[in-house]
Amino acid sequence: MNHHHFARLIAACLALAAGLGAVLSASPAPHAAGSVEILVGGSALTRYPHEGRWYVEARRGREYAIRLRNPYGVRVAVALSVDGLNTIDARETTAADARKWVLGPYETVTISGWQTSQREARRFEFTTEAHSYGQALGKTTNLGLISAVFFRERVPAPTVMPDPSNRYSDRRAPAAPPSAAAEQDAAGASKAEGRSRDEYAATGMGRRTDHAVTQVWLDLEDVAAQAVDIRYEFRPQLVRLGILPPARTADPLQRRERAQGFEPGFCPDPQGR
Repeated sequence: MNHHHFARLIAACLALAAGLGAVLSASPAPHAAGSVEILVGGSALTRYPHEGRWYVEARRGREYAIRLRNPYGVRVAVALSVDGLNTIDARETTAADARKWVLGPYETVTISGWQTSQREARRFEFTTEAHSYGQALGKTTNLGLISAVFFRERVPAPTVMPDPSNRYSDRRAPAAPPSAAAEQDAAGASKAEGRSRDEYAATGMGRRTDHAVTQVWLDLEDVAAQAVDIRYEFRPQLVRLGILPPARTADPLQRRERAQGFEPGFCPDPQGR
């Protein structure tokens, strides 16, 4: 790998600082595939498959967060964009060149907003295109899309060391135990429904929240391990796309046609109910 490309690729990788509330406990077992979930009020939104893509229903005016899971036994760097904007620096780049979030092996991390400084973020918030962060920056080409691209850390191939007691032995030498500094570094790295059919969902900047980060350096594989794209729209647009069924509305005329004159019993007393 070209050294210049290597430096550009990993120089800006970020890791969540240890001890943040946004960092959840590491998963106890490997996952079949990396997971990306959109959370509102701490609960994951239902994902709807449609024509090869995933969709979720945007909740107008609600804050949301993005939960990432690393399914691999090595660290990963995740390029995460919302509306085509990198969640760390709001740049429009390729996934390879983007600044990335770092997750430890099998770790789960929740990203709750746009990283505005070394210590603060602004919450993701479902809003309309007119009030979106992308509109404020004049970057509206990719509104309505959340994208996460996973890059694994490059792990050196194990080497075969000769056994002093037997020159023909092919046993591998035991790996040296990690230093305290390396363990500490790994721990740090691990860390309204739509009101109109003509309004489309986008993401705005919500309230400020504490979210300290630190920079780490990783040697990443050249090719992404996987990518996850999630489209989000208000309910009327999901209905128009055929993803959700239209709401059933009562017909007042049909209700009146089913009216009856008499039923047995006495007149109820509303105050007695």
